Amino acid sequence: MDTCGVILSGGKSRRMGTNKSLLKIGNQTVINRIFFELMKVTNCLSIVTHQPQLYNDLPARFVTDRYQESGPLAGIEAALYYNKADVFIITACDMPFIQYPILQYMIDNLEDYDGVVPVYQTHMHPLAAVYKKSVLEEVQKQLDKGERKVTGFFEEMNIRFIHDFHGFPRDQVERHFFNMNTPEQYEHAKTMRLV
Repeated sequence: MDTCGVILSGGKSRRMGTNKSLLKIGNQTVINRIFFELMKVTNCLSIVTHQPQLYNDLPARFVTDRYQESGPLAGIEAALYYNKADVFIITACDMPFIQYPILQYMIDNLEDYDGVVPVYQTHMHPLAAVYKKSVLEEVQKQLDKGERKVTGFFEEMNIRFIHDFHGFPRDQVERHFFNMNTPEQYEHAKTMRLV
């Protein structure tokens, strides 16, 4: 199956007060860190953004939401609509420490499901998940009704929820699911181990 890695970078970063994807951790921007980690599991990379000029240094395909003001679900729709792939590895631009072995683990667990969504410490991560192209129609139906909830199409599809990450060190899993939405979380991210 052809895969495509996707970074959702269309949010307004209200709580952070600045574009989260361009913040630096170490000597790399957050989006660069995510991009090069995705490159370890796929050679197709797409960034969903309204400002592609901000990421000219990244060899990605840039796409824009077709459903305006509809949140990250519209970003997922755009990625699936514009890119030719069977499987999409969705990542948010506020998860600077994603780990490619965990992404590959989710891909390996996709099997006949329409998607694999991780659940870590009781928290579901639909923007750090893997979906097949088959979910596109249900995502569009939801957006056509004006419903923006990212998990809204799950009941109509065969989604596998992964709770077990016992094969990975706890520190690796915690770093993978760390996200930063506030200046305080960004300051904490700068103190975290880079690799």
